[in-house]
Amino acid sequence: QVQLVESGGALVQPGGSLRLSCAASGFVFSGYAMSWVRQAPGKGLEWVSGIDSRGNLRNYEDSVKGRFTISRDNARNTLYLQMNRLTPEDTAVYYCVKGGFRSSTWNRDTDYRGQGTQVTVSL
Repeated sequence: QVQLVESGGALVQPGGSLRLSCAASGFVFSGYAMSWVRQAPGKGLEWVSGIDSRGNLRNYEDSVKGRFTISRDNARNTLYLQMNRLTPEDTAVYYCVKGGFRSSTWNRDTDYRGQGTQVTVSL
C-alpha cells in the first residue's frame, strides 16, 4: 500500500525558508520519479517541481526557479523540498506525488499524493 507522509510545513515570514520532507513507503521509491504539487487557498492544484528516480534531473515551475530545490534520499525513501525566499504567493498546502517528473507528465487525477502539509507565508 503506497503511503506518502509530508512534514515540515509551518508559518513563516516573507523571505524565510522551510524544508519539506516526504516519507515514502509501500513501493520501490528508487524506481520512480517524484514531485511536489501545491494548492493555494481557493485555487486548483499546481505542479511545483519534479525529480527523476536517481535524483540527477530536476524540473521546476517558473515561479519557484532559483528559490526552491527538490532532492531525494533513496536510501531513506525520502523526498525533500527546500524553499527559500518565500513569498505570500507560496502559501498553500504542499503535496508529495508519486510520479510527475514534469508538469506535462503529472496526472492530477491518478498520480498518488499524500495528505499534504500547510505552508503559510505571512507577517
